[in-house]
Amino acid sequence: MSTPLHRASWKISLMIACLSVAFVTRAAEIPVAIGISGWTGFAPLTLADKAGIFKKHGLDVDMKMIPQRDRHLAVASGAIQCAATTVETYVSWAASGVVLKQIVQLDKSYGADGLAVRNDIKRIQDLKGKTIGVDAPGTSPYFALAWMLDKNGMSMKDVKMATLSPQASAQAFIAGQNDAAMSYEPYLSTIRQHPQAGKILATTLDYPMVMDTLGCTPAFLQQNPQAGKALVESYFDALAMIKSQPEKSYEIMGAAVKSTGKAFAQSASYLRWQDREQNRRFFNGEIQQFSNEAAKLLLEAKVIRKKPDISTLYDASYVK
Repeated sequence: MSTPLHRASWKISLMIACLSVAFVTRAAEIPVAIGISGWTGFAPLTLADKAGIFKKHGLDVDMKMIPQRDRHLAVASGAIQCAATTVETYVSWAASGVVLKQIVQLDKSYGADGLAVRNDIKRIQDLKGKTIGVDAPGTSPYFALAWMLDKNGMSMKDVKMATLSPQASAQAFIAGQNDAAMSYEPYLSTIRQHPQAGKILATTLDYPMVMDTLGCTPAFLQQNPQAGKALVESYFDALAMIKSQPEKSYEIMGAAVKSTGKAFAQSASYLRWQDREQNRRFFNGEIQQFSNEAAKLLLEAKVIRKKPDISTLYDASYVK
């Protein structure tokens, strides 16, 4: 028969064992910092963070809000190991010496990126000589504007540019500044809510060229071979949560950008998060074709001076 002393010793031993297991489990979590912005397409990553999905997959994730134009600098400095951004941006970054491997496609824009203009402007050609609020070269809005102009026989030389972030561009446009604004959700919806200021002339429904991926440095993926798969599976689990618990998921994702769940759901209706099967198709030809076309335009716009090796900018193995 055990004595009170024996029972006390047994309880202490059990507590130590539990604490040891918890410590080992936590120590086993792989730390990774990911650079993102408030773009709606990145929200499943925020959900994976806030809902504990990353931790379930053995990751200790630090989500950092970093403007797109500065994200590659954070990678180069070692402040972050992974980043979410548009496909053509990886081409620009690689051309400047910052290479990341894309491991999962996050979203495709279906009207979530757009060009807003004053109500008297009828077509893109009418923007010649006009001032457009748009982010800096090397960002998604800059590329999207260059793409739209190119498809209409124009170039960035045909317009004047006021360098503004997507949020600031939308705010300035609503306030009456500039002739046009290049922005994206959730900021584009603020323009939609002010029809007196202007209208959305063109979006990615008309010019489908905005798609986002998550990429990590080759060194991080090599040093942490299980981390890439864990990040990808966490993303797919977040999509499953959005499907099974939409109200809760939209509230969590909306809160991250100071939006209500309802407003965030409306913003998300302008894009499509990409599931596993869509990812397989994307990495089986789509990414190569688009990246090559994007590189050509980036060269013409003098955003890059030399085309990087596209095959080094992605790894399709993680979505299998």
